[in-house]
Amino acid sequence: MKLLLALIILVLLLLLLRPGFGFRAQRPSDYANTGPAFDIRKHLSGRFISEGMIYGPTGRVVSRFVAEMTGEWEGDSGTLSEDFQYAGGGTQARKWILTAGPDGAFTAEADDIIGTGRGQHSGASVRLDYRISLPEDGGGHVLDVTDWMYLMENGTIMNRSEMRKFGVKVAELIATIRPAPDTEAEQ
Repeated sequence: MKLLLALIILVLLLLLLRPGFGFRAQRPSDYANTGPAFDIRKHLSGRFISEGMIYGPTGRVVSRFVAEMTGEWEGDSGTLSEDFQYAGGGTQARKWILTAGPDGAFTAEADDIIGTGRGQHSGASVRLDYRISLPEDGGGHVLDVTDWMYLMENGTIMNRSEMRKFGVKVAELIATIRPAPDTEAEQ
């Protein structure tokens, strides 16, 4: 009986860890016929506010943040600057260098990204895969990240990211990205 139970647990673990199950089963082609069409050159251009939470491996919130973001594009080359303010008082800045390619493909680079991230937009979605090196105060780990962004009809972008180490999910991020209010209109 114990052997059967151990075998069932092993099979379930293998199913949960394999790439084609759950969050990792999504493919850009799954969203090809959805709208509005997400074009990073258009929808990641301008000023944005992002609000989000990071969940640890137990599913509990380990961090919350608000970020100011600015996207600027010239043709197929762009930058996306992110300035994070964490609930605990910490700050972080990142500047992505984005290059749009053919058929919705793009690349992404930043100082804390190892190598080059590879992305694809399709329909109302964008997928980006990359490896990130966390700062020492964040453990200094290198994580494999898959970001999924979904464009909503009102221009808000919903972001869900999964972070893995050795194939095991160690964190998840959920965030909104929405156009920043027009500061001139507020005054």
